[in-house]
Amino acid sequence: MGANSRSGKGASATTPALLRGYLEHLAHERRLSAHTVRSYGRDVQALLEQAGGVALRELQPAHIRRFVSQLHARGLDGRSLARVLSSWRGYFTYLARDHGYEHNPCLGIRPPKAARRLPHAMSPDEAARLMELGEDSALAVRDRAILELLYSSGLRLSELTGLALDDVNFRDATIRVTGKGARTRVVPVGSYALAALEAWLVERAPLAPPGEQAMFLARDGARLSTRSVQARLKRWGLKLGLPGSVHPHALRHSFASHVLQSSGDLRAVQDMLGHASISTTQVYTHLDFQHLARIYDAAHPRAKKKS
Repeated sequence: MGANSRSGKGASATTPALLRGYLEHLAHERRLSAHTVRSYGRDVQALLEQAGGVALRELQPAHIRRFVSQLHARGLDGRSLARVLSSWRGYFTYLARDHGYEHNPCLGIRPPKAARRLPHAMSPDEAARLMELGEDSALAVRDRAILELLYSSGLRLSELTGLALDDVNFRDATIRVTGKGARTRVVPVGSYALAALEAWLVERAPLAPPGEQAMFLARDGARLSTRSVQARLKRWGLKLGLPGSVHPHALRHSFASHVLQSSGDLRAVQDMLGHASISTTQVYTHLDFQHLARIYDAAHPRAKKKS
């Protein structure tokens, strides 16, 4: 194998066997899904195409940086390139373990920063339309309570499905939420959401098994799953003819955007969303320039010349 590794031509003859071995390692030792294994295979194939006549053993970090730049120029974004680099690093780690390769040229190489995509924020009118489901079945009453609560308090999907009965304080109009890192916060709940929750509790009673504390239940009385919530929201969005796909995170983002546009209080929105860093809140709660300009013109003493 040493002779083969010293020339690009020789290395290319062994490449299919090396790649097959790597994919078998991913499938049988690491037990990755077939979809993930195929993705790794495509990424390694891209590496081989970029390398051309250069043997894998001869690749240096400078080569990898150039390959990443070329893929970026072809339109791959930072997120995709991070995945590609992860695949390449894993491949060289495998080659070092099983085939005596002495270095990993991908170590220390970072992809371009991925642009942080903002989810679609509904307009207030679209959000109001979504709450009017036009049905009074038990599941529709439940779904209305879910929609109102997501939009009222900006909950994450996992936070919503994890709610228990005693997490809602109707007297104080607040809700106790357990978020990421098992951090607990208390957030306000609007009057529409409270009324929708009260209506749901009436419908919930005959569905709930004895002792069940989950706030939101499926038809069979089990705790409602995150997948079910996603499917139900998508169904309502399609039925009501709303643009885009309605999903829980869009409602969370709409909540944040609308509260920030009304109040301008970024720190309060951060607390309500449960973000550890305010920079995360800034990504979720973008303001359009015209709105910012109006706030500046109204608030800053030297924004406009006095006539």
